[in-house]
Amino acid sequence: MKIIVAIKQVPARDSQLRVAASGKWIEEADLSYEINEPDAYALEEGLQLKEKHGGEVIALCAGPARAAQTIREALAKGADRAIHIEEENIGAYDPLAAARLLAAALKPESPDLVLTGLQSDDLGYGQTGVILAELLGLPHATIIMQVEKQDGSIRVKRELESGWFQHVEIPLPALLTIQSGISKLRYATLMGIKRAKSKEIKRLAPVDLGVSAADPRIALQRVYAPERSKQTQLFDGSPQEAAAQLVEKLKFEVRVI
Repeated sequence: MKIIVAIKQVPARDSQLRVAASGKWIEEADLSYEINEPDAYALEEGLQLKEKHGGEVIALCAGPARAAQTIREALAKGADRAIHIEEENIGAYDPLAAARLLAAALKPESPDLVLTGLQSDDLGYGQTGVILAELLGLPHATIIMQVEKQDGSIRVKRELESGWFQHVEIPLPALLTIQSGISKLRYATLMGIKRAKSKEIKRLAPVDLGVSAADPRIALQRVYAPERSKQTQLFDGSPQEAAAQLVEKLKFEVRVI
């Protein structure tokens, strides 16, 4: 069973954030980086499937040279090999362009299963995995909490709203977007870190895949810290009337009751 897990490098949650001089992004020189959290759970799910059913896990990452750190972490945890699409300006890719980039690298591999995280922690994109499935012509399911391999198919548990779940059987090959928290993440062992140094990393450029970030559909105009403001409002009328107005504000505007 060949499993490809798409991973992304994002700023670590404990990074000190400062808006860049351009006002359109954060100052990257201040940041430390880590694997996108939902992608880490997708990787863990892929590794568990390999341990149960055999095969190989391939980590796929598009990003600048520093993304090699995230790729090495995936290899140290147990991925068999990796594909690194080297693109310094990956932030210019909207979900559609990013999916086209990943699809171009995925197609020659002919995987049995493609796993992605549900969304990205940095920009909150949740469409990339679904668009990727459409470009590859694969059946897909989202917000996955559990995966069971069947003969020629997989049975998945999807998280719905209000505590409801859905069980779906999907033919292989397929694509799944994995929800965070579905299992316990493993740590890279010392032996895994040593082995990662000898594992294959295939490096590609967007030009090799015939893909570019031209004509993005989404433009980031401004990044800024939330602006705080204070406002005092006095209610007229009797105490009963003022109380009714306050309840209305709390219920329909503040939404705390």
